Amino acid sequence: MKQIALISGLLFSLTAQSAPAQATYPSGKAVDCYCTNTQGRRVELGQTICMQIGDRLFQAQCQMSLNVPMWREVGQGCQSSSLDSDADGA
Repeated sequence: MKQIALISGLLFSLTAQSAPAQATYPSGKAVDCYCTNTQGRRVELGQTICMQIGDRLFQAQCQMSLNVPMWREVGQGCQSSSLDSDADGA
């Protein structure tokens, strides 16, 4: 019986540690963390956008680093699509 309790406690502690912690103010209110793009618009944590810095285009993801939201480059270039207006299909 003690083995079952020990295994259950171990499994509980592993799952509790793997869950991301929500930062809170001393009052208990959750801290609202996000990034801003080059136009100043809000981008949520985990979102990936195409970012242009100077003449460089790359994919960047909003992530946390040392309790600070920051942009991390996750890919070169950006995906794009275009519609060919000269396509024969009419």
